[in-house]
Amino acid sequence: MARILVADKISGLGLEILRSAGHQADERAGLSQAQLIEAITPYEGLIVRSATKVTASVIEAGSNLRLIGRAGVGVDNVDVEAATERGVIVMNTPYGNITAAAEHALALLMALARHVSAADASMKAGEWEKKKFTGVELGGKTLGVVGLGKVGSIVARVAQALDMRVVVCDPYLNPQRAKEMDVEPCELAVLLSEADFITLHVPLNESTRGMIGQREIALMKPTARLVNCARGGVVDEEALAGALRQGCIAGAALDVFGEEPLAADSPLRNLPNLVLTPHLGASTAEAQEKVSDDLVRQFVDYFARGEIRNPVNLAVTLKPHLAPYAKLAELLGSFAAQIVPGGISRVECRSYGQIGRSDEDAHVLAVFALQGVLGNRVDSRVNLVNVNRIARSRGIELDVQHGEEARTFKNLIFVRLQGEGAQRTIAGTLFDNNEPRIVKIDEFDIDLRPATWMLLMSYPDVPGMVGKFGTILGQAGINIAGMSVGRQEKRGKAVVVLTVDDPIPDPVLEKVRAAIDAEEAHCIRL
Repeated sequence: MARILVADKISGLGLEILRSAGHQADERAGLSQAQLIEAITPYEGLIVRSATKVTASVIEAGSNLRLIGRAGVGVDNVDVEAATERGVIVMNTPYGNITAAAEHALALLMALARHVSAADASMKAGEWEKKKFTGVELGGKTLGVVGLGKVGSIVARVAQALDMRVVVCDPYLNPQRAKEMDVEPCELAVLLSEADFITLHVPLNESTRGMIGQREIALMKPTARLVNCARGGVVDEEALAGALRQGCIAGAALDVFGEEPLAADSPLRNLPNLVLTPHLGASTAEAQEKVSDDLVRQFVDYFARGEIRNPVNLAVTLKPHLAPYAKLAELLGSFAAQIVPGGISRVECRSYGQIGRSDEDAHVLAVFALQGVLGNRVDSRVNLVNVNRIARSRGIELDVQHGEEARTFKNLIFVRLQGEGAQRTIAGTLFDNNEPRIVKIDEFDIDLRPATWMLLMSYPDVPGMVGKFGTILGQAGINIAGMSVGRQEKRGKAVVVLTVDDPIPDPVLEKVRAAIDAEEAHCIRL
């Protein structure tokens, strides 16, 4: 039996499941921080929703605490770092509100198409303006889905049932998955220019923040309608408001905002062709009950069998000699994933030398490489519990190989990715003091000490190239910290990797590409 403190309201069924499994579940919602700190000491488990803040002080006071569970996706109200430091597992429930989020996006699509909100307000004002609210049908139109994860997939399937053509922009969608779902992959610019309705289902990160701005909106049809139920910040709200005022697009619907709650004086509130909802994507009775039900069952499984599902901070224990190579494998996977265009269908990891002597060790390294590959390619946290499942759901095959001889190096790891008509190979090893080095990129030998920000380029090996890209980066205020060059012959093709102090903006990257006639140029972040 475990003592579990339920600090926020959950369903009665959830409490019943815990107690039926023999646990003591005490529901005490509404505790202040001081009260929670005073109460937490005897408990082994803590369940919260979004209201209770699980601070470092709470975790420190929970000397018996083994497991914290968040009934929902976000763990912003939990000090995960403090929990990790104390060896406390943090779980969430990332899948309970998928259907709710997809249905809300579809509801907003239909509300936009048929002017539901405006017509409702008009009727309640005593009016009967039938002609004013003539709508458009979804059937026969093109829906653009940006991000084909779990939520986006549901929206796509329903749209197809409504006889819509579905085009998808997802750089990590592989051809097999697209074929199975009968969707048309395309670049964002193509999607924006062809779609009658556009729905966003992407996480908020450096690459998606402001991804729909003035330039992107200008690509849309005047009759296009945009829906964002994903994350606030993905859409440039100022640019959208301006476009709606000027009639550049027909309408939009937002459930999420850059800052929440939305300010009372926000200009978004005064646009007649904009539908607003206060972050209701997961707000259904079923979703709220399901996340509670999912979480308590995870608690039961953990305290009964030690099974850990949906952890956000699982610490992986490795053999001491293998741990630094696992980190290297993850680094190589992340590097390779950022230079492979489009979807990935196969990840190969080969380990040689002392680290390649057993199937078990080789498999551990391969899983870490796969984790590196997927780390920036999915809209949920990737860890060693869910990485294989995520790979399978995306049709990615993992191939593990090992051998005892590494030839040039004592130990060596190869990571090879197969993408859409492209195959890339990265190899690395550890130097003294476990310092990682990338020693091969495709067929080119190289000696690269990885850094947080890097620029990989391949171009004709002729005099003057270094001066060209050096000048461009200098003018942009980007300092070059180091340079590694790989080539096979004079005046042939060269592969150059720069380590730089700051990220390289896309316009600067394109300027470098054009100046040196580069076959490729990638800004890489590790």
